[in-house]
Amino acid sequence: MRRYYPPTQLTETQMPRFLIERTFPDGLEIPLTAKGAQACMGVVAKNAEDGVTWIHSYVTPSKKKTFCIYDAPTPDAIRRVAERNGLPVDNITEVRVLDPYFYM
Repeated sequence: MRRYYPPTQLTETQMPRFLIERTFPDGLEIPLTAKGAQACMGVVAKNAEDGVTWIHSYVTPSKKKTFCIYDAPTPDAIRRVAERNGLPVDNITEVRVLDPYFYM
């Protein structure tokens, strides 16, 4: 069962959240195998070096665009880890959660 956490104001101790848009002209292919898991965990490990956390990603049906949710100290930290991971960055936007069920 999913736990409900009401939205809160960002405090000084919370990490900012960002939406990162990426384009993969040839499509993003991550196999559903141990090799794919290893590739993802490699990204997670390199991100941690700069205090960046990959929360999750949305991938378009064509696999040419991704929209990734990250917690990070700054957009520059996201750019640094993306370069180390060999990942493109089209746009970085700071975001907050708007939960429609909060109002029910």
